[in-house]
Amino acid sequence: MASKNELSLINAIRASRRQFMIGTGAALAATALYRPAIANGGEVTIISDIGNADQRAVLERIAADFTKKTGTKVTINNMDHEAHKTAIRSYLVVGAPDICFWFSGNRMKAFVDRGLFDDISDLFAKEGYSDKLGATMTAVTVNGKQYGLPLGGILWGLFYRKDVFAEKGWTAPKNWDDFLKFGEAAKSAGMTPISMGTKELWPTGGWFDHMNLRINGLDKHLALMEGKIAYTDPMLKPVFDKWEELIKANFFSASGPSFGWEQAGAALAQKKAAMMDLGGFIKSAFPASDHDQLAYAPFPEIVPGVARYEDFSVNSVHIPAKAKNRQGARDFLAYFYQPDNLGAFLEAEGAIPPRNDCPPSKDPMVNVAVESLKTVKGTSQYYDRDTDPDMAQDGMKGFQEFTVKPERRDQILARLEKTRARIFK
Repeated sequence: MASKNELSLINAIRASRRQFMIGTGAALAATALYRPAIANGGEVTIISDIGNADQRAVLERIAADFTKKTGTKVTINNMDHEAHKTAIRSYLVVGAPDICFWFSGNRMKAFVDRGLFDDISDLFAKEGYSDKLGATMTAVTVNGKQYGLPLGGILWGLFYRKDVFAEKGWTAPKNWDDFLKFGEAAKSAGMTPISMGTKELWPTGGWFDHMNLRINGLDKHLALMEGKIAYTDPMLKPVFDKWEELIKANFFSASGPSFGWEQAGAALAQKKAAMMDLGGFIKSAFPASDHDQLAYAPFPEIVPGVARYEDFSVNSVHIPAKAKNRQGARDFLAYFYQPDNLGAFLEAEGAIPPRNDCPPSKDPMVNVAVESLKTVKGTSQYYDRDTDPDMAQDGMKGFQEFTVKPERRDQILARLEKTRARIFK
């Protein structure tokens, strides 16, 4: 999803996670894995933009523990999120901290291309992160090298009510034929098959991502996001053909452009709609008494044989290329990223851990997402995180227009192609 929108939505669904001891043997293994290279002084400086007070407290606790273990002073400077988005463009050039929080995907790549984020592939190799992160590594990898550590994320997919599906005898659609049959069954039951509110535009980006990932795969999708493929390229024809098929079959909310995602989520909660394509923050549209009725299913397969790729939008933490203490930064990140520490950091946010060995959550939806991620072959971020911001804005406006007037497809794509050609010269 989008930067500001996504952060505000994530904060709206804070879910607590229980403290979990992974056992004496595992704890000893984790201790053995962590071998700080600096154990007698020095300083590590961090700039963060964490709005969640409980999460800031966890970071401060981890920093204090690290100082006790190593003698290395850790200084944390927390900034307002919006101010940080401007400040980072300056401090990475002059006055860089040793560690900073940011976004992964295309927003990270913009700084990588300018040589402003350090290559930390050595840390990945030393700590064996590739075995723990799996497909999530895509979010912080550029040309085979890693430039950050992924933090908590949001896994996108189809959400539905367990009680409704049980009552109707429905199962989550696994392929396109199943999806079409499900839609007809939902309409026969007097329900909108897919609830979608596009007033804020970004939900259309998520739908486009899923369609394109299921038809063209991750590499072609990211090439489009990076401006390497035209919006008039023939590869997008089946994407919009399939999407138009659903529009003409009345799959979506009739007044989608006039209301926001929360109203669309409320329609799902109120049993007026059967499914909704969103992230786990959809939970906030449900009354607390119905949280246990919410269920998740992957977006159905469209082209047989195309591997499962998903939008898993994650924030990330980085070492600036101009950091004064790059080794100290690596040592701190290795400590911070241990399963118990990372799990505690994500606890207040209710986000999905990128590691597959973090402590389990009290929130069953988080645990479902963690298990589901194990079968994902690669991840994108979200339409407006993976491409240029101006391209994203025009793109999502075009997608919204398409949902209302699919007959304008050619004009819409031609307009988007002009934007792409202008931005990605």
